[in-house]
Amino acid sequence: MRLLALLTVAVALLSTEVQSQTGAPAMSPTPTAPVAAASRAPGEVSAAAAAIVAAFGRHDPRAYFALFAPEATFVFHTTPQRLNSRAEYQAEWAKWEKEDGFRVRSCKSSDQRVQVLGDAAVFTHTVVTEISTKQGPTTMRERETIVFRRDGGKWIAVHEHLSPL
Repeated sequence: MRLLALLTVAVALLSTEVQSQTGAPAMSPTPTAPVAAASRAPGEVSAAAAAIVAAFGRHDPRAYFALFAPEATFVFHTTPQRLNSRAEYQAEWAKWEKEDGFRVRSCKSSDQRVQVLGDAAVFTHTVVTEISTKQGPTTMRERETIVFRRDGGKWIAVHEHLSPL
């Protein structure tokens, strides 16, 4: 973002110099609204990801799934197939709870990175998750990617991928 701000200032200065030397009209300045929105985007994506991690970590499936688009896809190393919708994942979650006694005890995020690509963003991080099942407690260390899209000024998750570390 600093580079964008510096480039904006440089263009404005060059434009003023060209106008003073040639009499040609100066270039119009870069619009501030898109720049301001772009500068907020990484923080907004981080907040959206933090909400997902928090809801997951407190085993709150209602809040967790509300943060994903209905058409979101999910790729987990713990499932044999891709889950092609939020509804498919919700059914899988319910199956884990019923058959395995699945319960999330905590989830911690580190090594976070946000890449904003217009109205899409990629969030990557490392997660340490403590779960319990009928077999007892387990701690998992995984790398996760969550893809977001901006929808009506809000960032919503459209894909999640987990890999073991």
